[in-house]
Amino acid sequence: MGTAERQEALEDGVAARSTAQRRRETPDRGIPAEGYVTTGGEAPAGSGKPTAADFDEPRPARTSTQQREYYRPLWIEEPARRRRLPDPVRTAAVRAVIIIAVTLMQATVAFLCTMAGSWLAFPMVISSVVSTVVATWGALDVWVTRQTWNQRNGVVSEPSSTARALRRERRRAQRQARSSERAQERIARKAGSGQLSHS
Repeated sequence: MGTAERQEALEDGVAARSTAQRRRETPDRGIPAEGYVTTGGEAPAGSGKPTAADFDEPRPARTSTQQREYYRPLWIEEPARRRRLPDPVRTAAVRAVIIIAVTLMQATVAFLCTMAGSWLAFPMVISSVVSTVVATWGALDVWVTRQTWNQRNGVVSEPSSTARALRRERRRAQRQARSSERAQERIARKAGSGQLSHS
């Protein structure tokens, strides 16, 4: 077998392999563009194209219901494992994250300026120290805000909880408002019945 024949046989084998691989990777799993169903037979080694013997009878195009069966959503929504943070706590947390990010940037700039021997090193070190104090306050503020919110609005069944006292005060205020409304209605009714009609 000569070199040219070997080269030709090698090219035919590569073409047959790429056709089979392309058929495997198509989303319709073996359905060619013409609408025919393959029987699973490989293409002959001599040609890179499938012959008419590899196909069965033509199959009609898919209906919309069949297409819906194969539809797969891009993502699946799952319920959140943790509840959303209360708004005051979220605000404090965002503020703390921004302050900490700025502090880290200032510390990096101060370190680089110190290594380069720049005049900016001293002011940046001072501002980094101040920012570190502010970042510590921001982190503590998140914790304090969360504890305060839980104490005031959380359903905490403890005697020390102020949530009960606040609910009690709210109920008392609602009772007083209702009783004052009833009293006003009574006064209006009495005033209405005491008036004489003018004919």
